[in-house]
Amino acid sequence: MQEQLSSSKEIWGQPRGLAYIVFTEAWERFSFYGMQALMVLYMTDYLFTPEIVGQVAGFEQMRSVMQMLFGELSTQALIAQLFGAYIGLVYFMPVLGGLLGDRVLGRRNAVLWGALSMAVGHFLMAFESSFLAAMLALIVGSGLLKGNLAAQVGALYASDDKRRDTAYSYYSIAINVGAFLAPLACGTLGELYGWHYGFSLAGLGMLVGIAIYLSGAKHLPVDPERKKNGQALNSAQWRTVWALLFVLILSSLYWIGQTQVWNVYPLWVKARIDRELLDFTIPVTWFQSIDTLAVLLVAPALLAFWNKQRQNDREPLDILKIAMGCGLFALACLVLALAEWQSAGASVAVIWPLLFHFLCAFAYLYSAPIALSLASRHAPESVNSMVVGAFYLAIFLGSLISGKLGAYYQTLSHAQFWLMHAGIAFVGAVIFFAVRNYRWPEESSGA
Repeated sequence: MQEQLSSSKEIWGQPRGLAYIVFTEAWERFSFYGMQALMVLYMTDYLFTPEIVGQVAGFEQMRSVMQMLFGELSTQALIAQLFGAYIGLVYFMPVLGGLLGDRVLGRRNAVLWGALSMAVGHFLMAFESSFLAAMLALIVGSGLLKGNLAAQVGALYASDDKRRDTAYSYYSIAINVGAFLAPLACGTLGELYGWHYGFSLAGLGMLVGIAIYLSGAKHLPVDPERKKNGQALNSAQWRTVWALLFVLILSSLYWIGQTQVWNVYPLWVKARIDRELLDFTIPVTWFQSIDTLAVLLVAPALLAFWNKQRQNDREPLDILKIAMGCGLFALACLVLALAEWQSAGASVAVIWPLLFHFLCAFAYLYSAPIALSLASRHAPESVNSMVVGAFYLAIFLGSLISGKLGAYYQTLSHAQFWLMHAGIAFVGAVIFFAVRNYRWPEESSGA
C-alpha cells in the first residue's frame, strides 16, 4: 500500500494524498473552531439568560445531571463545566471512533459519516431549541472523524519514513489555518451580526471539507483489512500500547491549560484586556485567531530549525520535545499572572496576551503534532486508528479538568488562576523530562 502511494506524484515532497487530508482538516477545523469561538459567549450573553433559556430543549434535565455530578453550580460555573464536558467528550469519542474505523466501518467511511454528523450539528446550533442536540451531533461526528483522518496521515508512510513528523506538522498547521480563519469569519459574524449566522457559516465550512475529501479519494491510503474479531498483539506490542497511552494521558497536563484558552480565557479577555484601538473595539473572538496566527507565523522557522537539527543528528527525542512544550506553556501562563500583577487592577495592555499567544504557539508545536506522530509511528497497525484516537484522550481529560478549574475563576484572583495553570503544565514538563529516554520495542513499530 505504502509503495503504491509513494509512486504517485508528490506535493511539498510528500505523498499527494497528504494535501487532500490537510485541506479537509483545515475546513473541518474552520467549522469546529468557528462554532467554538462563539459557544461560551453565546451561552453567557444570550442562550442561558433568563429570557431565552426556557427555549432550550432538555436544559433542566441537563442542569440536573451536571449538578448531580459536580454539585450546586451558578450559571457561569454551569457554562464552564458544560463547555468543559462538551470539549472533553469531543476528544474522548475518537477512541471509540478509531475502533469503529479499524474494525467495522473502515477509516474512509468513518471520516465521511463523522463529517456529515458534524455538518448537521453546526446547522442545528443555529436554533435555540436544538442546542443540546447540536452538541451531541458534534460529539459523535468528531469522534468518527478525528482519529481516522489523523491515522490516514500515518498510513501514507512506511514506519521508517522520517517525513512522518513533518507530515503531522503540516497536518497541525492545517488545524491552525482553519482555527485562525474561523474566529475572524464565524466569530465576527456571530458576535457582531447574529449568533446564528456564525453557526451557519461553520456548517458551510464542514460541507466544503467533505467535498475536498471526496475529490481526493483515489490518492488516499487504502483501508487496512478489518478484522472484527480482533488481531492478537504480542507482548512487545502490548507494552508499546500501554506506554503510548501513558504518554498520551500524561500530556493532559498540557491540555488543561490549552483548553482553558477556549473556556475561561475569552471571559478574562472581555473583562480585563484594553481592547480599544483608535475608534475600534477588538472583538473577543479575534484573540483566538491570534492564538492560531502565532502558530502559523512561528511554524516555518521551527520546522526549518528541526530539519537542521535532524541533518546534524541533534534533533531532540519526541518525549523531550513534549516536555519542552509543557515547559513553554507553563511560561505562557506565568505571563498572564505577571500581566495581572503589573496592571495592579487597571486594564491589562494588549501586549501581554500577544506575548502569551506566541509562547503558546511554540508550546503547541512542541507538543500536539509530536504526540500524534509518536502514536502513529509506534502503534500496531491493527489498532492504529484507536491508539491515534487515544491522543485525544489527553484533550478529553484536560477539558474536563479545565472545566472544573474554571469554577475557581470566580473565587481566585486572576493572577492566582493563571499561576495555578502554570504550575500544572510545569509538572507535566518535569515528568516528561524524567522519562525522555524510554526505548520503544522494535517489534511494535509500524503504522
